[in-house]
Amino acid sequence: MPTNGINKALKLQFGLINYENRYLTAEAFSFKVNASGNSMKKKQIWTLEQDEKDGQAVFLRSHLLRYLGSDKDGKISCGAEKPDVDCRFLIVPQSDGRWALQSETYKRYFGGSADYLSCFAQVIGEQELWAVHLALHPQASLLSLARKRYAHLSATDGEISVDSNIPWGVDSLVTLVYVDGKYSLKTCDNRFLSNDGKLVKESSNSTSFTLELKSGKLAFKDCEGKYLSPVGPTGTLRSGRCSKLGKDELFDLEESHPQVVFQAANKRYVSVKQGVSISANQDAETDMETFQMEIDKETKKAMFRTNGGSYWTLVTHGEIQSTATEVEVTTMFDIEWRGQRVALKASNGKFVCTKKNGQLSAVSDTVGESLNNVHSHIMYSTELYLYIDYIPATRPRIKRKKMDGWRLYVYIFVSGDDELFLMKLINRPILILRGENGFVCHHKNSNTLDANRSVYDIFSLIFNDGAYHIKSASGKYWYISSDGLVCSDGEKSEDFFLEFVEHGRLAIKGSNGKYLRGDQGGTLMGVGTCIDATSLWEY
Repeated sequence: MPTNGINKALKLQFGLINYENRYLTAEAFSFKVNASGNSMKKKQIWTLEQDEKDGQAVFLRSHLLRYLGSDKDGKISCGAEKPDVDCRFLIVPQSDGRWALQSETYKRYFGGSADYLSCFAQVIGEQELWAVHLALHPQASLLSLARKRYAHLSATDGEISVDSNIPWGVDSLVTLVYVDGKYSLKTCDNRFLSNDGKLVKESSNSTSFTLELKSGKLAFKDCEGKYLSPVGPTGTLRSGRCSKLGKDELFDLEESHPQVVFQAANKRYVSVKQGVSISANQDAETDMETFQMEIDKETKKAMFRTNGGSYWTLVTHGEIQSTATEVEVTTMFDIEWRGQRVALKASNGKFVCTKKNGQLSAVSDTVGESLNNVHSHIMYSTELYLYIDYIPATRPRIKRKKMDGWRLYVYIFVSGDDELFLMKLINRPILILRGENGFVCHHKNSNTLDANRSVYDIFSLIFNDGAYHIKSASGKYWYISSDGLVCSDGEKSEDFFLEFVEHGRLAIKGSNGKYLRGDQGGTLMGVGTCIDATSLWEY
């Protein structure tokens, strides 16, 4: 667990690629193992577990929850439900970023191709080398083990500094970019970290790092054999002088929750600047107006955490305050997705609304239907229709009026939007999506998108009044064609709506009212009528 208790360290999951560019694969039939996978899908993902006793040996667990092992004759198996002595491996990192896996018990090396895998080699050859392709979502927070501080973009100094107590705001998002077995660190403004600590626009040899592992923690080794570490009082992230791996060079990757700002109907931002009360009374977006949204895995309800570590909670008389230090029933809210706006329902079954003084309170039974850009009408007894402007108010009401002997009923159906909020995601300016079959990536030979790739493309996410525009690196926009295909060569932007419905996963609805999903052939389509496994995306 991190020092601030906000995020959790991610379990290391990866694919292992052999010398023939094939992934190590765990088959369900008889728990057999081969190296035949062309891409990294479920069967090619392995979870690394550290031996808690000595911290050196590791266990490799398949998607079937069984452990890779080798006997004294080098025969490979993957059927053990619990790790034993045959399942203990040592990682021997190589200068080119690949790993050799040595049986700790029998001192032999694991390798081979296709169905011919063994752990019997006495020395490391080309067949015993494995490239490591991380399977976790590549956007995370980076925690220094030695300093117990988080990395963030320091725009004024043009560097990544490791001096933040909490990973707050867009500047704390780090994206790992995988190319040819090595990794680059990309900041939220699309710059790469060079080994001298500078941020550059283009990737090169100096921005490529070999991934190494020690005691379950990560280290990044540069092209000169030196390791990234925080240097100086601000913790400037750069390669140090030491080529030996120590505590200063070790990092954790931690889950990056979505962080959002809310704008109420009064056009002001929801804030904790005034103290424990949650009120919509600020005109600027700062850390005080930013809230981390955490979705409970079981209930799918949302909790909102402040930058001070406390949660929104329901107190007496329906008031919302930031006084809770732990997750409990009163800190959980249902989110209703209403196109460009959201409504929040508290644990008392009431909707959160904005009072005249800006205070948030859960006291509304319903959400007012928005009549924006709609005119209510005046009905005469002669069926003559006139039109007047919609006048917003706090609660619906009906006005009646008589005119010159005519019985004129003026029905002004005025529905307040006090229960509706504009919610803006602020810590995903660049977007990487992974579905149940793989990452979203441009199709090689068309303007469509694949949703089953082992590599990913990075897209820009642009906020637009409660909706989002998604832009490719080419500068073109996503749109949904008349056939339901998601295309990436649009000259004009099109609205998409993000719905954060599960822990770590969102659904994306197009302007056609359909959800984005990957079809059986792996093509990204905007045709989903409901949210299911095919329309959920890690982001």
